[in-house]
Amino acid sequence: MNDTELALSRFKSLEKQYLDDLIELVRIPSISADKACVGHLRESAEKTAEIMKRRGLENVEVIDLKGAHPYVYGDWCHAKGQPTLLCYAHHDVQPTGEERLWKSKPFVPTLGKDGRLYARGAADDKAGVVALTSAIDAYIGTVKTLPVNVKLIIEGEEEIGSSHLTAFLKKYRRKLAADAMVLTDTSNFDTGIPSITTSLRGLVAVDVEVRGLRQSLHSGGWGGASPDAAMALVKMLATLTDKDGDIAIPHMYDKVRAPGRAEKKMLDELTPSEKEFRRQAGIVPGSRVMGKGGAKDILKKLWRLPAISINAMEAANIRERRNVIVDRAAARVGIRIVPDMDREETLDLLENHLRKNAPWGVEVTVKREPAGNWWTTDTSHPAFAAARRALEKGYGRPAVFTGCGGSIPFVEPFSRELGGVPALLVGIEDPYTNAHSENESLHLGDWKKSIAGIIHLFREMAR
Repeated sequence: MNDTELALSRFKSLEKQYLDDLIELVRIPSISADKACVGHLRESAEKTAEIMKRRGLENVEVIDLKGAHPYVYGDWCHAKGQPTLLCYAHHDVQPTGEERLWKSKPFVPTLGKDGRLYARGAADDKAGVVALTSAIDAYIGTVKTLPVNVKLIIEGEEEIGSSHLTAFLKKYRRKLAADAMVLTDTSNFDTGIPSITTSLRGLVAVDVEVRGLRQSLHSGGWGGASPDAAMALVKMLATLTDKDGDIAIPHMYDKVRAPGRAEKKMLDELTPSEKEFRRQAGIVPGSRVMGKGGAKDILKKLWRLPAISINAMEAANIRERRNVIVDRAAARVGIRIVPDMDREETLDLLENHLRKNAPWGVEVTVKREPAGNWWTTDTSHPAFAAARRALEKGYGRPAVFTGCGGSIPFVEPFSRELGGVPALLVGIEDPYTNAHSENESLHLGDWKKSIAGIIHLFREMAR
């Protein structure tokens, strides 16, 4: 057997151990948005470092940057004359959401009868962390070498926007130098269909607060003459979209780049039926697909057009409801941006629109969140052909190029800082993963195929 066949054989024999690595990591509630979880993020980083050492990586260290949750770094760089791959994943996770909606406890990894592992972070993105370490161990544990040089960087604040990334890049630019990037934080187009993501939407967001009173008032004694902050906010938010659900903010689409010929071909070939999309998204009966054009432009809407969403709202706790006029109300509003939209200009348009549509002279405060940019890449580089060959071998069927409606703040700045090296975004998740939602899960069959794909990728990139 050649070295790749030996690596695949080791992987198959140690599948249970690799899954145990993932289960160890998933048990840790490393919620980067929760200040109460700072200790758990440290624990998660240290566990990640332990797994990396266990699986053959060298120079492993937990990297602390002032104000940031810990990164973890490790490498194996003994393949003389071969390219260096910078592999990325993140060990932080999203909040659990409504825990009552989970079928099992969010941080108790549970194997379902459907072949999926249920837990927060099981897919996004601790599966990516362990997929990379498992593929590395599969080679080092047998032939004592890798076909290429590998560097791993595991981030601890991806789920909160990677706000310290610029400072991290400035400090560790030389350590991270590479010929290509491999990122395991995207989704396959469907279960069993290996996918390489070639575009990402960016994200801009604001927290908007409306105040009409110094304090809440009895709705019987003061209602009818006093401004209701919750009602004011609802009126403002209702102006953000038109009757079809498209963004109604003037000039929001002015700079949107039309898809190129290759993108149009990809969209036409991959667009799912409305029935399939409704099933994947879990759209309730009677509720329609949003936006003009209906179902025929689903992927264009998801990948190549901006989208607005109200991520959170608060006025008063409904479980402790009182007959009052609330004094304040607030919401988080996010816009996914696409080529060639400008982040600051988009934020200006959003903020100005909210202020302009505030009724009754209520007081409006807008706080801008750090913005993540959109990203797109040219697939003509030989690395993409190598990745397609590798994934086809791993999954047993041809790989496809896809877009992604989400954001990975790491990709655009790292690719730029490394001189525009190709970035290979390979899928670990699928449309049923429920990343960021309740009952997040990982399809274990596809996870194993993704590891096999990465094992082949190391060999294909060496060619």
